[in-house]
Amino acid sequence: MKNKMKKTWLAFISVVVISFIVLIGVGVEVYQTQPPIPEKVIIKGTGEIVYTKEDIQIGQNVWESIGGMEVGSIWGHGSYVAPDWTADWIHKEAVFMLDTWAKEYNMPYSELDVEKKAALKARLIQDIRTNTFDETTKTISISPERLKAINENIKHYTKIFSEGKEEYAIQRGALTDTKKLSQLNAFLFWTSWAASTNRPHEDYTYTSNWPHEPLIDNNITDSSIIWSGLSIVLLLLFIGILTYYYLLNHEKGDLLTKPESDPLENMQLLPSQKAVLKYFLIICFLIALQVILGILTVHYTVEGQSFFGFELSQYLPYSITRTWHTQLAVFWIAATWLATGLFLAPMISGKEIKHHILGINFLFIALLVIVLGSMFGEWLGVHQFLDLTTNFFFGHQGYEYMDLGRFWQILLGVGLVLWVFMVSQHILFAIRKNDNSKSLLIILLISVMAIGMFFFSGLMYGENSSLPVINYWRWWLVHLWVEGFFEVFATVVIAYIFSQLKIISAKTAGRVSVASATIFLAGGILGTLHHLYFSGTPVKAIALGATFSALEVVPLTLMGFEIRENWSHLKSTPWMQKYKWPIFFFIAVAFWNFLGAGVFGFIINPPIALYYIQGLNTTAVHAHTALFGVYGMLGMGFILICLRFYSDRVWEESKLKKAFWALNIGLIAMVVLSLLPIGIIQAYTSITKGYSFARESELLYSPTIQTLKWMRMIGDIIFSVGIFYFCWFTVSETIYNLKRKNI
Repeated sequence: MKNKMKKTWLAFISVVVISFIVLIGVGVEVYQTQPPIPEKVIIKGTGEIVYTKEDIQIGQNVWESIGGMEVGSIWGHGSYVAPDWTADWIHKEAVFMLDTWAKEYNMPYSELDVEKKAALKARLIQDIRTNTFDETTKTISISPERLKAINENIKHYTKIFSEGKEEYAIQRGALTDTKKLSQLNAFLFWTSWAASTNRPHEDYTYTSNWPHEPLIDNNITDSSIIWSGLSIVLLLLFIGILTYYYLLNHEKGDLLTKPESDPLENMQLLPSQKAVLKYFLIICFLIALQVILGILTVHYTVEGQSFFGFELSQYLPYSITRTWHTQLAVFWIAATWLATGLFLAPMISGKEIKHHILGINFLFIALLVIVLGSMFGEWLGVHQFLDLTTNFFFGHQGYEYMDLGRFWQILLGVGLVLWVFMVSQHILFAIRKNDNSKSLLIILLISVMAIGMFFFSGLMYGENSSLPVINYWRWWLVHLWVEGFFEVFATVVIAYIFSQLKIISAKTAGRVSVASATIFLAGGILGTLHHLYFSGTPVKAIALGATFSALEVVPLTLMGFEIRENWSHLKSTPWMQKYKWPIFFFIAVAFWNFLGAGVFGFIINPPIALYYIQGLNTTAVHAHTALFGVYGMLGMGFILICLRFYSDRVWEESKLKKAFWALNIGLIAMVVLSLLPIGIIQAYTSITKGYSFARESELLYSPTIQTLKWMRMIGDIIFSVGIFYFCWFTVSETIYNLKRKNI
């Protein structure tokens, strides 16, 4: 058995080390091969300067300050109401140039015969796709005809950002400074140049021909098709291998006689655990606030400036409500992880450690300061009350899921270091006992340290870093931190809980946890690259991302076994009914891991799919069902298990029953009645016409899609009822336990 455990650990270490070597290697290449930011953009023939490097870089900071990815998207990354500015710019530029040239025939381009269209299209492709970046002078040269198209785009976007546009949910006066508007347009031009210009000595652009734009022959590349096919083959192959492995080894755990009564019934509760309970109150507040902001955000998709007639956008524009909605999701889910770690830590060590109550209280206050401070800073930034540098540090960074200013990021990082230190003290004390739970505790320690360490990947870029570099590190944080090591932490914590309940042995729990972590991270670490297919990254990001993101899906296809296993735990002994609702939430996690992360995730994983549907409502389907369905349900399950351990009374279950079913039914309805059908319509439009058409207001405000948007109310209302009952139960149970005198 020891030899088998050594092999499992060796596999884990090998997977982690090799994967990070490769991921860092791709990162080095991202730095080396990213689209160049020129010193100057000049007009061919005259040498007149159109833009400077400073214009483009400051323009990026301006874009960040108005909300960045929360106002439309760039290269497909961002929000869904406004257009993708890159795709929109390219299409408008192409149409203007073609119509200008078509005037030679005294008719618009769309009415020309096939031969004339082909001739003008070839001329356009030659003008736009030819790489004119000069390595010696660091300049890009553009034709006078293209300059006219650029100037036309400048007028269009200046009007949108200064006067607002309801269909895009952009408020009046979002940006009125003339110089900043000019710099913003410089940045938008550069993103479109990178997406429409061939890489040196290649026949595809810096973004691997994304977005799909038939007018300039931006079509899916051969490598995207090949690696998509290979990823599907590998998915099928490894599903078979993992299923065989599971069936071969599943029943080989240590034989364990189930106890006749709850082994934790007389567990000694400690003052530090009581100090953690107040976290659950603030978490419920954050959950409720997030849902309210979600309601406002989705309403902006039908009334772009108002909330049932009241012009809310002047106070809380879409960019702010969406920022807060997505950010609070990360905050409250992360807070449940931190609180769970702090609550379980004394159970692991069996002792109270000096000054830990002080640390718990400090972290609680720090959490409040970070949440409220970052939200206020973002509001100030979007309303243009901060200069650009101050905005970077205290306002709105402009990147989805990490919008908070750098100062708040650093403060959160310091808090995480303190959390790691406190929880690790307990785990290390337990590891020194050298009992059967040693492997389980070591993998738990690794996951705790990784949660603290990998948050700092979000600090690896600066105020003036380029978009490809920022996106690379952003997905280290969003994918590796949340989808990677949070997943490992959750798996180990659940295994630890079941081992303490004597449902499985500590030795088996340790072996299964290390093996599960190995399987998850084998696909998860390099699977990070599936977010970076078309982000100004090298082609190997497509190859590795497609291959390993397919492997990410493999363990998720076996979640049915986990559902069965959790159900069997629940039915194993009568006293396990005490833990019915936490286990029900863990069963929901397994279901949504399969459907939300697995099925809906794989819909957008292969390059051939993501090429057409990146940034459409299909992404929102995956985001809601995976982030809330998996991590939200898991966080709720963790809250309930902690309260169950602490509480001395029999629970009145009606609120939890209503919460559980309303949350799950509401989430399904939200997706099936609204998000998924809208995403399918957009996908069809993107494939048949071009990506920019799938994001335009003409489609999104069509009668069919408007009806589907209103249909979302059904799921949203049911879901909100579930949130209400969950928070009602949690708050009342927490207050009851806080009032208890004896523990």
